[in-house]
Amino acid sequence: MPTVTVGDLSDGDFLLDVREDEEWQAGHAEGALHIPMSEFVARYGELTEAAPQDGRVNVICRSGGRSAQVTMYLAQQGIDAANVAGGMEAWAGAGRPVVDDKGQPGFVA
Repeated sequence: MPTVTVGDLSDGDFLLDVREDEEWQAGHAEGALHIPMSEFVARYGELTEAAPQDGRVNVICRSGGRSAQVTMYLAQQGIDAANVAGGMEAWAGAGRPVVDDKGQPGFVA
């Protein structure tokens, strides 16, 4: 499965967060698209509308397990996708900004 590290990502890279609502509200990467894994198949159209046509979809969750499952699903659909190793825990650990649903400093739940 294609995998990237937080260090591989640039500010403009597309990020899909598949954590649940309460995790997202506590803290997420600014600019990420949020579609919880539990709703992913039903809301798949939101991703196809928002994702770049010629870029990779970088999928993130808390630690990498759920995002790995979604990455495999996207690859089966023919989408260029990569799992973000370590998830939001690695994101925050690397000093990348985490914001809550009001745009204030957040935390990884």
